[in-house]
Amino acid sequence: MFWLGFLAAPAAVQAQFSTTMLRFGCSQLTIDRIDPLVEPGNIPSAHVHQIVGGNAFNASMPTADISQLASCTTCTFAQDLSNYWTANVYFRARNGSFKRVPQMVNDMIGDANAGITVYYTAPGPNTVTAFKPGFRMFSGDVNRRNSTGLGSKIQSCFRCYDAPNFGGNIYAPCSDPQRDTETFPTKPCPGGIRSSVIFPICWDGRNLDSPNHIDHVAHPVDGPAPFAVVNGQCPQSHPVKIPQVHYEVVWDTTAFNNPQDWPEDGSQPFVLSTGDPTGYGQHGDYVFGWEGDALQHAMDNRCFGPTCNGLTTQGFDKANTCSVAPVVNEDNEGWLDELPGGHHVM
Repeated sequence: MFWLGFLAAPAAVQAQFSTTMLRFGCSQLTIDRIDPLVEPGNIPSAHVHQIVGGNAFNASMPTADISQLASCTTCTFAQDLSNYWTANVYFRARNGSFKRVPQMVNDMIGDANAGITVYYTAPGPNTVTAFKPGFRMFSGDVNRRNSTGLGSKIQSCFRCYDAPNFGGNIYAPCSDPQRDTETFPTKPCPGGIRSSVIFPICWDGRNLDSPNHIDHVAHPVDGPAPFAVVNGQCPQSHPVKIPQVHYEVVWDTTAFNNPQDWPEDGSQPFVLSTGDPTGYGQHGDYVFGWEGDALQHAMDNRCFGPTCNGLTTQGFDKANTCSVAPVVNEDNEGWLDELPGGHHVM
């Protein structure tokens, strides 16, 4: 389990990590081709997403307090009615057809129905300002097909689990240059593929959003903050330190690991729903929806893992009952002749 490995790490390593770290699971809310952040109101949006969180999610979510609009959440904390989503991953078979790769539950999360593992981290109590109602942001670049050149500070990565049960290696996303890459793994992964998306930790303190959903947030002056190393100095333009949001998704590739099904040239067969065969274009969308001051409370009180005094931890027997029916009527489960939306792989 991540936090047990963290606690067992050398003191010098622990000192770099936050003393506040929420890590919790969110079951799948829906799989759909809508995007209320980047393409509000468009039905369908350009590509398919997998979405978790509160059931207020729809194609035209207002910039109001989302926690007042949702009646349930797929996440561990009942007070968290936010929405979190990423592009889906598809397997491209040797014959050119596509099949969606399902998500599987991350290690020690519980009986969630697929979905995403979410982190919120802070350097310690009273060090960050929680997001405000209406806040939203985006991390990544859909069109990127080349390395950022950030080395250990990459904000998006993949890890190949080279053995069942996560390969016994679930630690520190985007921190191990021997295992973490900005691109899809180039070999079969018996334990699945974990993808991570890490968001900026500085805010301008004024705007809850920006036209590109990026400019109102920023990285520290010395560059992006690696996972849980969130002590960087914020620039004057974005002086307010905010919690570091981080998504982990584990893609269950076990049904697609037969090399005979891979392209004849041996190239890796996975593509994002955007048509990206590299993985460089991995991205994440975030819409804040915590009730009241619940997130600020968690950040200020050294809350750790999936529980927090003062917050309600709900079981997945309840979280799994929260869902939203897909708006776009299209097949996302069977073998497809093309990616939804007709995206070319490029």
